[in-house]
Amino acid sequence: MAQGTVQVTHGGGASRWRRRSGEYPTLTAALAVAGDGDVLSIAPGTYRENLVVLHAVTLRGPEGGLGSVRIAPPDGVALTVRASAVIQDLHLEGQDRAAPALLVEDGAPELTDLRVSTRSAAGIEVRGGGARPLVRRCTVENPTGVGIAVLDGGGGVFEECEVVAAGQNGVSVRGGGRPRLERCRIHHATGAGIAVTGEGSGLEALGCEVYEIKGTGVQIAARATARLTDCAVHRTSTDGVTLDTDAVLTLAGCDIHDIPENAVDLRSRSVLTLSRTTVRRFGRNGLSVWDPGTRVDAESCEIHDSTGDYPAVWISDGASVSLDACRVHDVPDALFVLDRGSRVDVVDSDLSQVRNTAVSVSDGATAQLDDCRIREAATGAWFRDHGSGGTLANCTIDAVQTGVIVTKGADPSLERCTVSSPAEAGFYVSAGGRGTFTACRVTGSSGFGFHVIDGCRTTLKGCHTERCARGGYEFAEDGPEAEDCTSDEPGPRLAAQSVPGGGAAGARTGIRTGVAGGVAAAGQAPSAAEVPPPRPADLPDGAESARAAARGSGEVLGQLDGLVGLDSVKREVRALTDMIEVGRRRQLAGLKAASVRRHLVFTGSPGTGKTTVARLYGEILASLGVLERGHLVEVSRVDLVGEHIGSTAIRTQEAFDRARGGVLFIDEAYALAPEDSGRDFGREAIDTLVKLMEDHRDAVVVIVAGYTAEMDRFLTVNPGVASRFSRTITFGDYGPQELLRIVEQQAEEHEYRLGEGTSGALLTYFTELPKGAAFGNGRTARQTFESMVERHAGRVAQLAEPSTDDLTLLFPADLPALPALPASH
Repeated sequence: MAQGTVQVTHGGGASRWRRRSGEYPTLTAALAVAGDGDVLSIAPGTYRENLVVLHAVTLRGPEGGLGSVRIAPPDGVALTVRASAVIQDLHLEGQDRAAPALLVEDGAPELTDLRVSTRSAAGIEVRGGGARPLVRRCTVENPTGVGIAVLDGGGGVFEECEVVAAGQNGVSVRGGGRPRLERCRIHHATGAGIAVTGEGSGLEALGCEVYEIKGTGVQIAARATARLTDCAVHRTSTDGVTLDTDAVLTLAGCDIHDIPENAVDLRSRSVLTLSRTTVRRFGRNGLSVWDPGTRVDAESCEIHDSTGDYPAVWISDGASVSLDACRVHDVPDALFVLDRGSRVDVVDSDLSQVRNTAVSVSDGATAQLDDCRIREAATGAWFRDHGSGGTLANCTIDAVQTGVIVTKGADPSLERCTVSSPAEAGFYVSAGGRGTFTACRVTGSSGFGFHVIDGCRTTLKGCHTERCARGGYEFAEDGPEAEDCTSDEPGPRLAAQSVPGGGAAGARTGIRTGVAGGVAAAGQAPSAAEVPPPRPADLPDGAESARAAARGSGEVLGQLDGLVGLDSVKREVRALTDMIEVGRRRQLAGLKAASVRRHLVFTGSPGTGKTTVARLYGEILASLGVLERGHLVEVSRVDLVGEHIGSTAIRTQEAFDRARGGVLFIDEAYALAPEDSGRDFGREAIDTLVKLMEDHRDAVVVIVAGYTAEMDRFLTVNPGVASRFSRTITFGDYGPQELLRIVEQQAEEHEYRLGEGTSGALLTYFTELPKGAAFGNGRTARQTFESMVERHAGRVAQLAEPSTDDLTLLFPADLPALPALPASH
């Protein structure tokens, strides 16, 4: 389109200015003669000029001819405005990656019906404290830069504007800029939809929509502030709204939805206030709140319809959240608060249709719920561990598997709470949990009302149960303290009953039945017909008799504790066993158990007890009903790797099948992947093993063992190897004192005794013993004992009539000679 002419119409004033009226061949020429109040009517055409507006003129294209006037210079700013001008019906194009297409530097211009189609640094840029434009119905398309930028104290109002594409942020506010957006649409931006950064920077948005963003929808950071009212943020590629580093944001009447990551994420002392806002269809957390000083205050909000497997509200690292008259529903977990100093306060709110836990409190966090309603959840509230607590007051929990769980030293206070129709216990306390329950009620439980096991020191005051299928109260020996607690069921069956391994509850005298009104008889437990023995849901067919014949876990753990040294190993095995045991108990209670990967890596030198611990580990898992038999099948490379293609997979499958129901122990597993492997068939064994572990994850426990450095390399040979093993347990070398203890155990087992001075001689011997590659740790200790027995036999055989002492005492003379140190060269 050829360049047209510019008609300048005089806007009034002294007659000497009338010479300005007329037609001009260029916009630059027209602007040079125009003054305040003049109107510049631009004929259709393309004007390749850099325009600067210095007066309060009106600059307009043909009415209704949007796009017919193109301002398209080859470089630089297409249009710079430094006055309170009126500009309308123009199409601006820029090509300068270092400059904006439209720059407002001063005044309060009115910019209406402009189309900015550019590949420049910014479509529209407002810069400077004197720039306050009113921008109406303008469209910005800038696939290489920012859509709208407000910088360095700039401001203004943008009404019904649209950013249809941006290669960076759709709207960027920094350096103290403070714009207002009304009924604007920002979409198809590659950076954030709206980004407000820096102290003094702020933004107010009313009735705006941010969507189809490849980054974050709204991003407030570095002491910036913003307020969004009746706005929508949806269909982003990452988080919906983020706040970082002392940012402050208010969301009122907003809708955040269809977000693949966190709908709203706050960190580093940021503060968010929400009212009448909905957060829905999010892939991770609806609210994700981190760090001390970070705070969310929400009133009359709704969070629902999670599309992922994460808690709807996540609070950690000392952050706090307050929910007042809110609803959280159709989510995997509702509120997850963890870490000391973290806190959630919930008032008059509904938590419903929760697949797992409605309120989870762990790692020293605190939850305060008042007048709340929890329904249709697996667990109403779970206080998980030491230091975790808070208060639930006047809350109702309905249609759940278990109402409230307290474990591992957690100590909450529950007042006037009611659990109705739980599938299992109303209140369940185990594993050292505590808790105070005052005037709490359980009605219509399919299990127990209050189920307190493991001798937990829980306090119950004025509690009541009714219509509980298995009984109102179930306490273990030395259990909780109960005062003025009642039940509607007659007879002693409703009193706290005994549990396997424990007697009747010591607190039973504080429980009265609603019918008899007296003290329940002590020591009376339900008959076998009334309470069938529990059986794990995943116990294999035919395993009941095998489990009954096996040693109990306590006995096997006792043998583990009896091993010399290995303190860190014992702690690791006990921790893993505790997780499995609690998972088993949760299954017994009808609760979902956390998935525990039982496969292990043992690292350390030879002779440190790896095979022995593996064998005991199998027995422990069998005693817990996790494995059918618990037997150990020990193999190495020679048992798994064949001589030709295909034979390795067959051998590995056969070894795995022999270990079904038990433990497959692969010693020196790193030998399956030698460093110079080339076409070594050991890789085929690893690949086969990885697949079998996935396909039959509950049938066999696999333990791989070997030297520490070599096992670190082994875990990297196949992408699936490291992910199949839950943890690595390191077996340290034995010290002289531990080696001495092993010899003492061997002597006691074989009915020998250490004579005077022998213990000291052994300690010196093991201290001076070279600890090179041939050192065998426990194996060396046993070999030393065997050598002593041989030398003792040679000595005692010479005696005609040896006494009992002669036959049993080992002396320093029976010690073998220390091996010679290798010669130095």
